[in-house]
Amino acid sequence: MPAKPTTTPRKPPARRRKPVPRARIGKGLTVPKTVPLHARLGMRMALIAAAQMDAHKTTVMTRKDAAILRMTHEGCPTCKGNGQIFTKGKDGAFTGSKPCPAKPTKAKAGRVKVALAARFSPDKRTGLVGWTCPCGKKEKPKFPDAKAATKALREHEKKKHGRSLGGAWYGQAVDHPATAPKPVTAGEPVTKTDTTSSMTDEEWEAQNTPLGQKAAANRGVCFCCGGKGALYSARNSQHITTVCPICTGTGKHRADQPAT
Repeated sequence: MPAKPTTTPRKPPARRRKPVPRARIGKGLTVPKTVPLHARLGMRMALIAAAQMDAHKTTVMTRKDAAILRMTHEGCPTCKGNGQIFTKGKDGAFTGSKPCPAKPTKAKAGRVKVALAARFSPDKRTGLVGWTCPCGKKEKPKFPDAKAATKALREHEKKKHGRSLGGAWYGQAVDHPATAPKPVTAGEPVTKTDTTSSMTDEEWEAQNTPLGQKAAANRGVCFCCGGKGALYSARNSQHITTVCPICTGTGKHRADQPAT
């Protein structure tokens, strides 16, 4: 009777390790009362400086995470390049935040670009969350999500007020400026060469009567052609008439016409 083949036991899939909290500088240290007064003052100042430096490092790391999300989700139609989605209630108030479910548009974000965006970019707080308290205390956006911001708000309320006063949090999203109106054109400009004109080149081009924006708007005509609907150019006695690309030959003023 043949022996049964032995099967190698399969190893369980590796689980993702949870992030380990970074050790704080000066955590657990106290100022002994047995040292001289000037030494105690120096130690207290050193502990305060260490706590501030640790808080700053945490904020910078959070900004880097937000910068990575913005760079990898650039142009994403779901989160609008924010990396996460801020939800709102019916009254328009923020109700929470959640990660963008869409696939990132880019696979990597450069280390140098991330560092610069986290420290010097005007959008370094974009994608982060802050909180406000009715007492006037306001924390700038530095938390990764609404849960962390709410936790910090509850700690402030417990420490300063002893109870909740109805504080709120707010998120800073990517600012999308209004797009400028596109020039009103009718495809390629239509040109025509005049072979019967007896004008000189200077006289032919003198037919152009452009106007200022304000004067053209008052008259209700196109500023580019002055209401004629055509532009005149000449070269080596060749006289050319071109349909105005701004008003498309109508000569009328348009509210959405470009400024230049």
